[in-house]
Amino acid sequence: MGAGAAAAALALCLVGGLIGFAVGQPSPTEAGIAQMREANAKRDVQQIIELTEMARGTADQLSPILLAIKQDSDAGRTPEASQVHQWQQTMRQLTEQFDDPPSGTTATNVARGGLKSAVEQGGIAVDSVALAVTSPAPVRKNQLALAARQGAQASVAWSIAAAQLDQINIDAGRGHQHVYLDAGDAEGAFTPDGAAEGADG
Repeated sequence: MGAGAAAAALALCLVGGLIGFAVGQPSPTEAGIAQMREANAKRDVQQIIELTEMARGTADQLSPILLAIKQDSDAGRTPEASQVHQWQQTMRQLTEQFDDPPSGTTATNVARGGLKSAVEQGGIAVDSVALAVTSPAPVRKNQLALAARQGAQASVAWSIAAAQLDQINIDAGRGHQHVYLDAGDAEGAFTPDGAAEGADG
Protein backbone atom coordinates (compact mmCIF):
# COMPACT_ATOMS: atom_id res chain seq x y z
CA MET A 1 0.00 0.00 0.00
CA GLY A 2 1.39 3.37 -0.95
CA ALA A 3 1.92 6.20 1.49
CA GLY A 4 -1.01 8.10 0.03
CA ALA A 5 -3.38 5.16 0.36
CA ALA A 6 -2.24 4.53 3.93
CA ALA A 7 -2.85 8.15 4.83
CA ALA A 8 -6.30 8.04 3.29
CA ALA A 9 -7.18 4.87 5.19
CA LEU A 10 -5.97 6.41 8.45
CA ALA A 11 -8.05 9.51 7.78
CA LEU A 12 -11.12 7.39 7.12
CA CYS A 13 -10.59 5.52 10.40
CA LEU A 14 -10.27 8.78 12.31
CA VAL A 15 -13.37 10.21 10.69
CA GLY A 16 -15.31 6.99 11.38
CA GLY A 17 -14.18 7.02 15.00
CA LEU A 18 -15.22 10.63 15.44
CA ILE A 19 -18.61 9.95 13.85
CA GLY A 20 -19.13 6.93 16.09
CA PHE A 21 -18.16 8.95 19.16
CA ALA A 22 -20.51 11.77 18.16
CA VAL A 23 -23.37 9.37 17.49
CA GLY A 24 -22.85 7.70 20.88
CA GLN A 25 -22.88 10.98 22.78
CA PRO A 26 -26.23 12.30 24.08
CA SER A 27 -27.43 15.57 22.67
CA PRO A 28 -27.55 18.60 24.97
CA THR A 29 -31.31 18.13 25.21
CA GLU A 30 -30.96 14.44 26.15
CA ALA A 31 -28.27 15.28 28.69
CA GLY A 32 -30.50 17.96 30.20
CA ILE A 33 -33.43 15.54 30.48
CA ALA A 34 -31.22 12.94 32.15
CA GLN A 35 -29.97 15.49 34.68
CA MET A 36 -33.53 16.63 35.40
CA ARG A 37 -34.66 13.03 35.96
CA GLU A 38 -31.76 12.39 38.30
CA ALA A 39 -32.55 15.56 40.28
CA ASN A 40 -36.23 14.60 40.49
CA ALA A 41 -35.34 11.11 41.71
CA LYS A 42 -33.11 12.52 44.47
CA ARG A 43 -35.82 15.02 45.42
CA ASP A 44 -38.44 12.26 45.63
CA VAL A 45 -36.23 10.08 47.83
CA GLN A 46 -35.81 13.01 50.22
CA GLN A 47 -39.57 13.59 50.22
CA ILE A 48 -40.16 9.91 50.98
CA ILE A 49 -37.72 10.05 53.91
CA GLU A 50 -39.40 13.18 55.31
CA LEU A 51 -42.92 11.81 54.78
CA THR A 52 -42.04 8.53 56.49
CA GLU A 53 -40.59 10.33 59.50
CA MET A 54 -43.66 12.57 59.73
CA ALA A 55 -45.94 9.54 59.44
CA ARG A 56 -44.15 7.79 62.32
CA GLY A 57 -44.54 10.83 64.57
CA THR A 58 -48.17 11.21 63.55
CA ALA A 59 -48.94 7.54 64.19
CA ASP A 60 -47.44 7.81 67.68
CA GLN A 61 -49.93 10.56 68.54
CA LEU A 62 -52.92 9.32 66.57
CA SER A 63 -52.90 5.68 67.73
CA PRO A 64 -53.66 6.30 71.42
CA ILE A 65 -56.48 8.72 70.58
CA LEU A 66 -58.26 6.29 68.25
CA LEU A 67 -57.69 3.43 70.68
CA ALA A 68 -59.16 5.45 73.56
CA ILE A 69 -62.23 6.33 71.49
CA LYS A 70 -62.79 2.64 70.72
CA GLN A 71 -62.26 1.55 74.33
CA ASP A 72 -64.53 4.27 75.73
CA SER A 73 -67.29 3.30 73.33
CA ASP A 74 -66.93 -0.42 74.09
CA ALA A 75 -67.11 0.31 77.81
CA GLY A 76 -69.95 2.81 77.51
CA ARG A 77 -67.68 5.36 79.11
CA THR A 78 -67.68 9.10 78.35
CA PRO A 79 -64.24 10.73 78.42
CA GLU A 80 -63.63 13.94 80.34
CA ALA A 81 -64.24 17.15 78.41
CA SER A 82 -60.69 18.32 79.16
CA GLN A 83 -59.30 15.14 77.62
CA VAL A 84 -61.40 15.56 74.49
CA HIS A 85 -60.31 19.18 74.17
CA GLN A 86 -56.69 18.03 74.28
CA TRP A 87 -57.43 15.45 71.57
CA GLN A 88 -58.95 18.16 69.38
CA GLN A 89 -55.85 20.31 69.76
CA THR A 90 -53.63 17.37 68.84
CA MET A 91 -55.75 16.53 65.79
CA ARG A 92 -55.56 20.11 64.56
CA GLN A 93 -51.78 20.02 64.83
CA LEU A 94 -51.57 16.69 63.03
CA THR A 95 -53.81 17.94 60.23
CA GLU A 96 -51.80 21.15 59.81
CA GLN A 97 -48.70 19.08 59.01
CA PHE A 98 -50.24 18.29 55.65
CA ASP A 99 -50.85 21.92 54.65
CA ASP A 100 -48.93 23.17 51.58
CA PRO A 101 -47.52 19.77 50.54
CA PRO A 102 -44.51 19.70 48.20
CA SER A 103 -44.97 18.52 44.64
CA GLY A 104 -43.81 14.94 44.29
CA THR A 105 -44.33 11.92 42.11
CA THR A 106 -47.81 10.47 41.80
CA ALA A 107 -46.94 7.53 44.06
CA THR A 108 -45.62 9.79 46.82
CA ASN A 109 -48.57 12.18 46.48
CA VAL A 110 -50.97 9.23 46.83
CA ALA A 111 -49.30 8.13 50.07
CA ARG A 112 -49.35 11.67 51.45
CA GLY A 113 -52.97 12.20 50.45
CA GLY A 114 -54.02 8.92 52.04
CA LEU A 115 -52.34 9.77 55.32
CA LYS A 116 -53.94 13.21 55.32
CA SER A 117 -57.40 11.75 54.71
CA ALA A 118 -56.93 9.30 57.58
CA VAL A 119 -55.91 12.09 59.96
CA GLU A 120 -58.88 14.20 58.89
CA GLN A 121 -61.21 11.24 59.49
CA GLY A 122 -59.66 10.83 62.92
CA GLY A 123 -60.37 14.49 63.60
CA ILE A 124 -64.03 13.94 62.72
CA ALA A 125 -64.14 11.03 65.17
CA VAL A 126 -62.76 13.26 67.93
CA ASP A 127 -65.28 15.98 67.11
CA SER A 128 -68.05 13.39 67.39
CA VAL A 129 -66.78 12.48 70.86
CA ALA A 130 -66.79 16.17 71.78
CA LEU A 131 -70.42 16.38 70.67
CA ALA A 132 -71.28 13.31 72.74
CA VAL A 133 -69.73 14.82 75.86
CA THR A 134 -72.19 17.72 75.76
CA SER A 135 -75.21 15.66 74.67
CA PRO A 136 -77.98 14.27 76.88
CA ALA A 137 -77.22 10.87 78.35
CA PRO A 138 -79.90 8.98 76.33
CA VAL A 139 -78.17 9.76 73.01
CA ARG A 140 -74.58 9.76 74.22
CA LYS A 141 -74.02 6.02 73.80
CA ASN A 142 -75.02 6.09 70.14
CA GLN A 143 -72.86 9.13 69.46
CA LEU A 144 -69.85 7.45 71.05
CA ALA A 145 -70.51 4.35 68.95
CA LEU A 146 -70.59 6.53 65.84
CA ALA A 147 -67.31 8.13 66.85
CA ALA A 148 -65.78 4.67 67.26
CA ARG A 149 -66.92 3.71 63.76
CA GLN A 150 -65.39 6.89 62.39
CA GLY A 151 -62.18 6.10 64.24
CA ALA A 152 -62.15 2.61 62.77
CA GLN A 153 -62.51 4.07 59.28
CA ALA A 154 -59.59 6.39 60.01
CA SER A 155 -57.54 3.32 60.95
CA VAL A 156 -58.49 1.56 57.71
CA ALA A 157 -57.65 4.63 55.63
CA TRP A 158 -54.31 4.97 57.39
CA SER A 159 -53.47 1.30 56.82
CA ILE A 160 -54.02 1.67 53.06
CA ALA A 161 -51.80 4.75 52.97
CA ALA A 162 -49.21 2.93 55.09
CA ALA A 163 -49.08 0.13 52.53
CA GLN A 164 -48.45 2.72 49.81
CA LEU A 165 -45.79 4.37 51.98
CA ASP A 166 -44.11 1.01 52.41
CA GLN A 167 -44.07 0.45 48.65
CA ILE A 168 -42.58 3.82 47.74
CA ASN A 169 -39.83 3.26 50.31
CA ILE A 170 -39.04 -0.09 48.69
CA ASP A 171 -39.04 1.51 45.23
CA ALA A 172 -36.68 4.22 46.50
CA GLY A 173 -34.22 1.60 47.74
CA ARG A 174 -34.93 2.14 51.44
CA GLY A 175 -36.53 -1.23 52.04
CA HIS A 176 -39.70 -1.95 53.99
CA GLN A 177 -40.91 0.82 56.29
CA HIS A 178 -43.94 -0.25 58.31
CA VAL A 179 -45.80 2.76 59.71
CA TYR A 180 -49.09 1.29 60.88
CA LEU A 181 -51.35 2.42 63.72
CA ASP A 182 -51.65 0.58 67.02
CA ALA A 183 -55.30 1.45 67.55
CA GLY A 184 -56.98 -1.93 67.91
CA ASP A 185 -58.18 -4.16 65.12
CA ALA A 186 -60.33 -2.44 62.51
CA GLU A 187 -62.21 -4.58 60.03
CA GLY A 188 -60.75 -4.21 56.54
CA ALA A 189 -57.49 -2.64 57.69
CA PHE A 190 -54.25 -3.63 55.99
CA THR A 191 -51.54 -5.11 58.21
CA PRO A 192 -47.73 -5.21 57.94
CA ASP A 193 -46.46 -7.88 55.56
CA GLY A 194 -44.03 -9.42 58.03
CA ALA A 195 -40.86 -8.39 56.19
CA ALA A 196 -38.08 -6.96 58.31
CA GLU A 197 -37.70 -3.19 58.44
CA GLY A 198 -35.29 -2.07 55.75
CA ALA A 199 -35.39 -5.41 53.93
CA ASP A 200 -35.73 -5.79 50.16
CA GLY A 201 -34.48 -2.31 49.51
